[in-house]
Amino acid sequence: MNRNRTLFVILAAAVIALFVQHLTGSALGWVVAAVLFAWKWLQSHRQAQQVLEWSKQPLSPPPTGVGQWDSTVANLYRYVQQQARALQESESSNQAILSAAQALPIGVMTLNQQFEIIWFNQTAQALLDIQEQDIGKNLLQLLRGPEFVAYCQQSSWPDGTNIRHNPKGKERTLRVRLVAYAQDQLMLTVRDLTQLEKLETTRRDFVANVSHELRTPLTVLHGFLETLNDTPEGVISPEQRDHFMSLMLEQSTRMQSLVSDLLTLSNLETAPSAERTPVNMGAIIGSAQSQAEALSAGHHTFEWVIDPELQLLGAQSELASAVLNLVTNAVRYTPEGGHITVKWQRDPDGRASYRVTDTGIGIATEHIPRLSERFYRVDRGRSRDAGGTGLGLAITKHVAMRHDGSMEIQSKLGEGSTFSLVFPPERVALHNS
Repeated sequence: MNRNRTLFVILAAAVIALFVQHLTGSALGWVVAAVLFAWKWLQSHRQAQQVLEWSKQPLSPPPTGVGQWDSTVANLYRYVQQQARALQESESSNQAILSAAQALPIGVMTLNQQFEIIWFNQTAQALLDIQEQDIGKNLLQLLRGPEFVAYCQQSSWPDGTNIRHNPKGKERTLRVRLVAYAQDQLMLTVRDLTQLEKLETTRRDFVANVSHELRTPLTVLHGFLETLNDTPEGVISPEQRDHFMSLMLEQSTRMQSLVSDLLTLSNLETAPSAERTPVNMGAIIGSAQSQAEALSAGHHTFEWVIDPELQLLGAQSELASAVLNLVTNAVRYTPEGGHITVKWQRDPDGRASYRVTDTGIGIATEHIPRLSERFYRVDRGRSRDAGGTGLGLAITKHVAMRHDGSMEIQSKLGEGSTFSLVFPPERVALHNS
């Protein structure tokens, strides 16, 4: 259509030029034709300039009235719009993929064949202790562990390997695996096995400790039963038999206590957060006071500072167990003539605290972080003599955690200890509220 319009203008100019020449007998007609051609050229040039300017920003609306460029510009504009939408969708998809890769709970890193870093996600950055400025560096210069270097130098990587990494003084056990992908690119995946390794160690220790704790009473029981069974009647006096029975009863009671504590601890670890029933802590501590003073048998002096109006929202049986554990421990590990102070009060920050302070044997600093581990004993012989199962503090700690609180320990060897259960304000209630 635009081409026909141009031909029409040329023909019209020629006709006008011939007509004017016929009338005047001069070349004036051709001057008129030249003017028409110049006007048409200028118009085309202006339209071309408009199209050129628009082509610098083709996403903006195209110019109108550009003559023979109209259909070309319209088609080009539609094409550019389609490509822009496709590019935007592609960028959104790529961004979603990158965001998903960043959110992965395992570390991911891409490398070239020379093990130079191309990209890594946040998990890999945290596990390997690398920074953005490390992109482009050789990974083998950043992780120089011999087991990792030997793994990378293999011709292929059908399986992963475990390495020890020590970022900022915190040792980790990492599972790494290399995978070849695309063209001449590698992907390194990193998983943190530190916690799993600790859990496995804890599991092995737990099985070993339970076996050890049960072996002694079972050995005693088996020995006495075997003696009673193999000894002819009349050889063992009634007094000896009664003594044997008393010792067997003692050992069976010890095993029963151990199994009971194990079941209690298992329930505490698997149950949800403790209920929020108002618990009269004054009454619970009063009951613990009677038992502690009976256990002491007058060998210690006590000081009880109890707020009778201060209650706790929780499970009464669990709190009673924790309260009794701490005060009886103080009695068992405080020499005769020692002093024990028990306080139940509200702290200035709104929290409630149950604190048991003694003037006992105290605990060395290196043992304090491990005291709440199952079966952990500072002195195994003394703990057994005191009648403990090695699970009391583990149970107490889990009771505090189930009530959104914590167990705190302060101690100095030879000077005494303070064991505290601290509960948040939202677990606190008053008797008259």
